[in-house]
Amino acid sequence: MSSPSPLELTTLREPHPRFRALGAQSDIRYHAVPAGKVLNAPEQTGMGFWSINPYIGCAFGCTYCYARYAHRYVMERGSAAGALEPGMRSDVERLPPWMAFERRILVKERAPDALRAALASGGARHRTLRSGESIVIGTATDPYQPAERRFRVTRGLLEVLAEHRGLEVVIITKSPLVTRDIDVLSRLAVRSSFTLHLSLITLDRELARRIEPRAPTPDARLRALGRLTSAGIEVGVNCMPVLPGITDDPRALERLVRAVADHGASYVGACALRLRGSARARYLPFIDREFPALRDRYRTQYAASHQVNDRYRQGLARLMERLCARYGLRWRSYRTEDEDAERHAPPPATSQLELL
Repeated sequence: MSSPSPLELTTLREPHPRFRALGAQSDIRYHAVPAGKVLNAPEQTGMGFWSINPYIGCAFGCTYCYARYAHRYVMERGSAAGALEPGMRSDVERLPPWMAFERRILVKERAPDALRAALASGGARHRTLRSGESIVIGTATDPYQPAERRFRVTRGLLEVLAEHRGLEVVIITKSPLVTRDIDVLSRLAVRSSFTLHLSLITLDRELARRIEPRAPTPDARLRALGRLTSAGIEVGVNCMPVLPGITDDPRALERLVRAVADHGASYVGACALRLRGSARARYLPFIDREFPALRDRYRTQYAASHQVNDRYRQGLARLMERLCARYGLRWRSYRTEDEDAERHAPPPATSQLELL
């Protein structure tokens, strides 16, 4: 019998507040929270699939991350319910919300048990998911961020999913830690449809460090891609988001597409940066500091919309589609409903990617 994980051990200590300290790693602190309904239905999220997020918050600290709102929402609910430990409320309140998202990670307690209950064979959800609806793990957090090395929540969830047949499961991650779980991913792939989406927006190590401060290096991700595909696991690469004026040089994008093809990727997906709410509040000050020459162009382009202009998006899609064809990869386009309508619009006057 294996030893209990640190998270399992903490559940034995009673009584305790609902949000409970689990420890710290450098300047990051971990807190346990109840898993609740760990499997989120499409009608709850507005997305066209079911989703699971093993953690709330993400230590990788990507400057463009759109999911920061989720952390603040949970913390405010916990505070209103009196569920925070003494001192935790003031600790979080003194941090800017974007920083709390990166430095105060919430670990979903007993999440595998909650998922097992939700997927009880013969239940309504089990029948729905066996009918072809997808489950995506990691829509608002990276399931293989550093917390996973210690708490193993993601692995526990995958082991539950691997108990079932006929599901459709997707994982989104930037982390080579996913290779630790090749054994359970292989079991899952035998019993269900399984795809891993590896996120990679640049091969430039120094540029990546500025944009994604604590995320694994591009080289580490490429090595993980090779290990996964060598194990027979289908992996696609999400070049998302493409950052206008920063990661959109066509030559750099070609090098990326060629590299992931050489490491066995089956497809590439890409879309341009979208800036809403909490992501805007973090990203635009980052541009001011790190790329001041782009400051005015970003503020002009994103002033009236969360998206860059139509010409840019269409140019990016055509460029990536052409590169994928050149290197033998499938091209996966990610469009909103508004963008679907653009497919029938006249093409822009130039075939070159239009920068801001």
